[in-house]
Amino acid sequence: MSVALAGPATAAERAGKDRDHTATRTAIQAAVDIGVPGVTATVKDGRGTWSATAGVGNLRTGKPRSADDRYRVGSITKTFVSTVILQLEAEGRLSLDDTVAKWLPGVVQGNGYDATRITLRELLNHTSGVFDYTADDDFGAAYFTKDGFFQHRYDTKTPADLVAIAMSHKPDFAPGTSWNCSNTNYVLAGMVIQKATGHSYETEIRRRVINPLHLKATSLPGTRVTVPRPSSRAYSKLAQTPTGPTYDVTELNTTIASSAGSMISDSSDLDRFYSALLRGELLPPKQLKEMRTTVPAGDDSGSTRYGLGLTDTTLSCGVHVWGHEGGVHGSQSLAVTTADGHHSLALNFNGDWSGDAAAVTEAEFCAK
Repeated sequence: MSVALAGPATAAERAGKDRDHTATRTAIQAAVDIGVPGVTATVKDGRGTWSATAGVGNLRTGKPRSADDRYRVGSITKTFVSTVILQLEAEGRLSLDDTVAKWLPGVVQGNGYDATRITLRELLNHTSGVFDYTADDDFGAAYFTKDGFFQHRYDTKTPADLVAIAMSHKPDFAPGTSWNCSNTNYVLAGMVIQKATGHSYETEIRRRVINPLHLKATSLPGTRVTVPRPSSRAYSKLAQTPTGPTYDVTELNTTIASSAGSMISDSSDLDRFYSALLRGELLPPKQLKEMRTTVPAGDDSGSTRYGLGLTDTTLSCGVHVWGHEGGVHGSQSLAVTTADGHHSLALNFNGDWSGDAAAVTEAEFCAK
């Protein structure tokens, strides 16, 4: 079931009507046409704010998605974590060249790991070689299959639990020799924040990012399994294929994602965050330069590179957008902004098996 995109005179498109977003609207609707239950997106630029929705937020009732929907943002959390680490570096409380062994002695060890050779920088840019715990077969069976998910969706996991899963596997590669996105890297980064400050990563993100930027819709849920309202339901196939039954997976204890992906936000807040970040409102120039120093990110086309919790994507029209994508059960999100922070896009699909966020980005930044 789908609901047509709201027209220019409705609540789903607000200020910024003098900008033509026709291509963006078309790309958003295309995601629904090929199977995503619903989409919400918000753009902020020099002309104002524009929002659009398509499809539904509730398959049972047919309630449409809202521009104000809060949703789980998955790996977008990583940019917030990296920002805190870089703020701590700016304060002289740690260095990106510090080793994991210095901050977390005895945590990364065994099975070929040597924490004295892994730096905090390598955690943040995914060149550490530390195995991604979510790639563990038992973890996948417990949380990403139908039977496992409904048995384990309310489990609470500690960061140490997640790292222990990774340590049961050999490293993917020697530190600094390749690239692989590993959620374990950011679980470890969250543990470093705790060690360096005496406070949880959640507390430090609230104090250093959420509160200063007045991000009213952004939260770290801890063990809370619900998404604050206004919000839509989240849906998954809980399978490797995009066919078969669709399941409501909204309720979830995201301690299984920890500092790698537990955050909740909305599109407006994400636009505000990435714009502020790239405009230098959160980091001194030295640290922002470090964050924007990138390495190849395993993209065959070479169009995407990875910095410190921040991706640099070159679009077909040559425009660079900086941000991050995020996926978690029933939710796919993307938030990007231009290098000057003046043109931002954030969007969410409330289904995890279909949809092309890259097509929406191309439409917004490259369409004439």
